[in-house]
Amino acid sequence: MKIMVMGTGFVGLTHAAVCSEYGHIVYAYDIDSSKINGFSTGNPDKIEKYVNEPGLSDIVRDSNNRSLYFTTDFKTACDGVDAVFLCLPTPPNLDGSTDLSFYDKAVNDLAKELNHRKNKKRIVVINKSTVPIGTARHLLRIFKKHNVDNIGVASNPEFLAEGNAVDQSRHPDRVVVGCDTEEDFKILRRIYSQFVDHVRIKYIESTPETAEAIKYMANTLLLNYISFWNGVGARIGEVFDNVLIGDLRIGVTSDNRISTWGSYVSNGAGGSCFGKDVRSLRYQMSQRGVDTTFLKAAYDVNEYQKKYLVDRAINELDFMFNNKRIAVLGLAFKKRTNDMRDASSIELIETLLGKGVEEIRAFDPLANEEAAKCFNPHKNHLFSRINYFTSIEEAVSGTDALFISSDCEEFRGISGVINRIVKPPYLIIDGRRMIPDCDTLVEKGFSYVAVGSKSLKGKNK
Repeated sequence: MKIMVMGTGFVGLTHAAVCSEYGHIVYAYDIDSSKINGFSTGNPDKIEKYVNEPGLSDIVRDSNNRSLYFTTDFKTACDGVDAVFLCLPTPPNLDGSTDLSFYDKAVNDLAKELNHRKNKKRIVVINKSTVPIGTARHLLRIFKKHNVDNIGVASNPEFLAEGNAVDQSRHPDRVVVGCDTEEDFKILRRIYSQFVDHVRIKYIESTPETAEAIKYMANTLLLNYISFWNGVGARIGEVFDNVLIGDLRIGVTSDNRISTWGSYVSNGAGGSCFGKDVRSLRYQMSQRGVDTTFLKAAYDVNEYQKKYLVDRAINELDFMFNNKRIAVLGLAFKKRTNDMRDASSIELIETLLGKGVEEIRAFDPLANEEAAKCFNPHKNHLFSRINYFTSIEEAVSGTDALFISSDCEEFRGISGVINRIVKPPYLIIDGRRMIPDCDTLVEKGFSYVAVGSKSLKGKNK
């Protein structure tokens, strides 16, 4: 089949690449010519500049100009197409509602192009990104307004975790497809023929609205679970004597009804989905008169989690951040990605700057460049106090404290680096519980604050 993918961000590029692996001819379209030119080279460095996902650049390189084509030419991408996947941005408005301006413009442009096609075969336009419940119906009205014949709109939400997106695209837990007609279901079955009737993968067919709701329900449930562990489990370990958060987690999740995923306490969940989707669902439900107190609480716990360790250091260890140099290890929202969207480090760094730190010495294995764009000194002059380094040692050198803000493997068990580079008194704030031998550091005079356990003041030497 000829498939067009509109939008080549994380979702779009991954979906286009994996679809091309399964034998479809895929045209990946984007208005950003610099991205398209970079992807077209097949050069991993140029691909990963825009989307850094393990294994993805290899597929793009191997499929490039064979079954995968990148273009800014809308007419070429549309010509003779069987299906169009919309993988477009759906950013939040200030009130939490979803901004569909990218969708509306793209679909209006698509409708105008498809209206003039000579081949009037059935085409399905498929929402891949997260969109409000009822968006498929909204898009159908746009096509009707432009008198586009023989067209259907489907919902096919993605459930990809960054850092593992290629494997999850190849071997998903489930494929959810929402269509109005059997004719449209048949087209989606052809696209996903390798997953239909699979012994392990759930291939779920329903209405477009149900498919849209499944994505919101899934992400909202996941954030609620993370917030429960951070807002209840971690707090138990922090305020009750002799409660070990690791044993608490194992004991609770040994019940096979309770997931281990999300039970690892942290300084908050980030990324492009959780916070945005919870806010959007709250808005959609409140517009229909539903009480959303529960959703608000989950969102608020997660947001507070991103900065509360700074308050703990001040209140429990009398650490004053004013005029201090602080190392921040981990800038992206999670390991194995350069994605800065809603990363916990953003709230953290803004909080530290607000406390008057003299310098933030930052390091992330993949995200330094994206972080520098995010913390643009032209937008906020305080961001000029952030300097970026290419190693843990450089970032930590000369600092008064360090904050571990992501779960990069490089940060696990860095006691040796800390001992070698800095001397107590020194504060370690561990947002991901990456230092299992913290007691040894405390014995040597280092102070330690971590999610899920009491603060430990360095012993005097």
